[in-house]
Amino acid sequence: MDIDNFSPFLTPNQNAIRVFSAVIEEVSRERNTTFVTIAYSDCIRCAGATDSVRLVVNQDTVIQDERGRNIRASGLERGMTVDASFSSAMTRSIPPQAQAFFIRVTGRTNQTETTTGRIVGVNTRNNFILVMLGQNPSSAIRFNISPDTVILDLLGRRTRLSSLQPGFRVRVEHASFMTASIPPQTTAFTVRVIR
Repeated sequence: MDIDNFSPFLTPNQNAIRVFSAVIEEVSRERNTTFVTIAYSDCIRCAGATDSVRLVVNQDTVIQDERGRNIRASGLERGMTVDASFSSAMTRSIPPQAQAFFIRVTGRTNQTETTTGRIVGVNTRNNFILVMLGQNPSSAIRFNISPDTVILDLLGRRTRLSSLQPGFRVRVEHASFMTASIPPQTTAFTVRVIR
């Protein structure tokens, strides 16, 4: 964790939260603004903050690659690992939204893992499923469903989150990063019903 890398981009009056080794879960663009949702567990000044945030990236945001060269927001992709600083003034949405001051790409590997288990909960309001890996409730993982998540039924056809039911056995391709929360959380890239 290199705190000094952030100092050139923060003035003393900026009330910033700094996160390290965050994983980009989603990138979307609207007009001149890019929205980057990140998940993190290594954070400075996170009292009361969450494990994920939707960053508002605009022309004032400094974005750098691994070598410290400035890049455009269009260079940010899902699965990248980044260090970031952003405003502590956040919306009350889920996930909260905040202005990004600085983003540095630290890794480009889009590593995924596959987990198989049984759905024990489906939340269509907050867009997640809870999957238990065995018989032990402590093995449960919360898989967040983004607009990019592909959900496939038993026959391999695309379907909606609302069609998933507790008891379905699923294979989930997901980000290798998980939050330290209970249950741990990560982003699902593909959810396939297998029986």
